[in-house]
This record gives sequence, structure tokens and C-alpha cells, in this order.
Amino acid sequence: MKKVFTEEDIIRLHREGSNVVIAGKVDIFTPSALDKVKEFNLTVKLLENGKSEIASVGPGISKIVAIGGDHTGFKIKSMISKYLTDKAYNVKDVGTFSEQSCDYPDFAYEVAQKVVKKEVEFGIIIDATGIPSAITANKVPGIRAATCYNEFSAKSAREHNDANILVLGAKTLGEETIKSIIDKWIVTDFAGERHQKRLDKITAIERRMILNKSNG
Repeated sequence: MKKVFTEEDIIRLHREGSNVVIAGKVDIFTPSALDKVKEFNLTVKLLENGKSEIASVGPGISKIVAIGGDHTGFKIKSMISKYLTDKAYNVKDVGTFSEQSCDYPDFAYEVAQKVVKKEVEFGIIIDATGIPSAITANKVPGIRAATCYNEFSAKSAREHNDANILVLGAKTLGEETIKSIIDKWIVTDFAGERHQKRLDKITAIERRMILNKSNG
């Protein structure tokens, strides 16, 4: 069957760490998909048998993600780490590393630090509801942590708010829902334009608060 590769397909493959698109000779690439192939410097390989598939790259050029959470998020964190590793992401786990009771601000802050220092592409934090870790991470200037509960909220957080940390509730979401949220998050890019103006206002508020504190 003929496959049509769209721009979203290419973006998804790039986010997953693939650098080779393997397509059948009868398959079609939309113009915007071809633009993304060139932008991401991907290689298109045509197969004689017409079968379409994706070849994954090695870990050397995988995306890097920071992940952390408290004891309530430990099991889900482990699941997410494996899920992202299977997608060729390089996962930097900052803890916690057991279900022993601990404090969520410690791990939310560690993830936020890696994001603002640009050591990772984005961060993921897990606690019971996803609310307290988002509150903590957003205290760090430059962080836009979003608690997401479905694909729409994940898409909106990335597309409209350029969110750089995804926060999830281990006790409010099932594993398959979490996977679908992550999938939507990693294929959605910031739309810019009118949304950038609003983000600039957020940055201005951050700067005013920092200035007021230093003058106080």
C-alpha cells in the first residue's frame, strides 16, 4: 500500500532519534515533509520491495532528556525511562531511586537546573498529581513547566507555551495515557508568532522580580 509521508511524520521521526527514512518507491512525500527532511538532514532510502520502515540511529546522536520525581512517581519514572530509551532518547535520571519517602522539590529543582543550563532538550517530572513539582520547577527563571493530563494539554503546552518541562501525575494517569501524552509532547513544536509575544511578557515579569529582589 502506498504511504504518504507528512511533515508531522518527519518531525516525529526526528524527535524519536531517527536519521534515515526508509520508503518504498511508490511512497509519496508532501512538499512540507521534504522540507523537514532537508532541515533535519535526514537520509531517504528507497527499498526495491516497496516496504516502508524507519531505521533508528545509534545512541551517539540521541536526544537527551532529564527525568526525576519523588517516591510516588518512582515506578512511573522507571516506565517512562524505558519508553524513551526505546525511542533512542538518552535519559538522565536525577532520582529518586526508590519508593522510600522523599521530598518532591529536590528532584523538580534538579530537573529544572538541567533544562535551564541547556544540558538536556527538555525535562519530565513525576509526582502524585503533577501539581507540586510544576509549582516548584516554575520558581526557576526560564522554566515553563506544564502539568499535562491528556494529548490536547500536551500539544497546547508545547505549541502555545513553549513548555520545556512536562509534569505528570502518577496517581492521576494510567501508563498508556502517559505514553500518549509523551508521544504528543515530543512531536509538537512551538508555533511562535503571537504566542512569542505572550512568552516575552512572562520573561519580563521574571526579570522584574529578579531586579526587585536584587534591589531589596
